[in-house]
Amino acid sequence: MTRASDKAYAKIRAFLLGGGAHPGEQVTEERLAEIAGVSRTPVREAMRRLENELLLVRSPSKRIFVADWSRDDIDEMFTLRQMLEGHAAKRAAQRLTVKEIDRLEEVNATLREAIATDQPDIPRFLEANRSFHDIITTAARSPRLAQVLAMLVEQPVLVRTARHYSVRDLKQSARDHDELVAAFRAGDPDWAQAVMKSHLRRAFHTFADAAQAEASAANDAAE
Repeated sequence: MTRASDKAYAKIRAFLLGGGAHPGEQVTEERLAEIAGVSRTPVREAMRRLENELLLVRSPSKRIFVADWSRDDIDEMFTLRQMLEGHAAKRAAQRLTVKEIDRLEEVNATLREAIATDQPDIPRFLEANRSFHDIITTAARSPRLAQVLAMLVEQPVLVRTARHYSVRDLKQSARDHDELVAAFRAGDPDWAQAVMKSHLRRAFHTFADAAQAEASAANDAAE
């Protein structure tokens, strides 16, 4: 049973994070069982895990929906990320090796390549951005911190709205990463923390505006 529920969890999670269902869309056990290729019993266990990760939400009538976040929800998510990733950056500044800092520069170079054209490669940008932040979180040497952050940064709505970011916004992200690398090379934990918090607050406004634009477009299409 554990193996079947793990399989269901992995497949359904990938489906949600890949934008297979829209935020606010209802999903059923039957549909998720088809996606996972397993029976409904392990799917129920997988759904409980995904509810704990806030990827699925259950209504008072017990129906299951893909999480759909309001602007206040998004603000809270990024506020928590500021606190936690700011703390991670501060810890990492005291623990990163030269090799790890070099790796951060390499990853950010890949990120720049992904956005260097008129049509940015958003999946490649997202992967590079995730790798950059993962290096920092790992360097913080706090498994508990890493576990909590994983619940905040992998939301379907975040992945989907990134497609609406402007080239200017994407390039600003790369510049913020450059300053983080500079703070790490200087071994300055307070500088690293301040840059990370500023980086994520800027990202909140970019993300919230993109999410609002996407919602407006969806409403227009439905009318």
